[in-house]
Amino acid sequence: MTLAAHDPKEPTMKWHTLALIMLSVSLSALAQIVLKYGMSSVQAQRALVDSKLSGLAIIATSPHVLSGFALYGLGAVLWLGVLARIEVSQAYPFVGLGFLMTMAFAIAFLGEAFSIPRLAGSLLITAGVVLVARS
Repeated sequence: MTLAAHDPKEPTMKWHTLALIMLSVSLSALAQIVLKYGMSSVQAQRALVDSKLSGLAIIATSPHVLSGFALYGLGAVLWLGVLARIEVSQAYPFVGLGFLMTMAFAIAFLGEAFSIPRLAGSLLITAGVVLVARS
């Protein structure tokens, strides 16, 4: 199997590919928030303590858990479109943006604490993404 070589005269990434990447990563980050919300419910917490098959069924049928998995699934399908367009070594570093997005969504939607060390770490990851994407 031979993969096509990248033509250096073409731009490394088109805007619609970048949009597809951002949408895929955003959906995955949002999935984390929805899953956390679902797993923080009283019903899910009780089901975890119960640790029986019926408890697993309660979690597996939770609307938030199901929605979180659906968001992950949609993000994965979009990611396949990304992989069809650019090299995986160029695409995959953008997954690191999910750290920053997930942190921002958790602060905004779940009321989680903001801290400078968390922000600094996430910004370091983002800087790495920018460097790899420009290479």
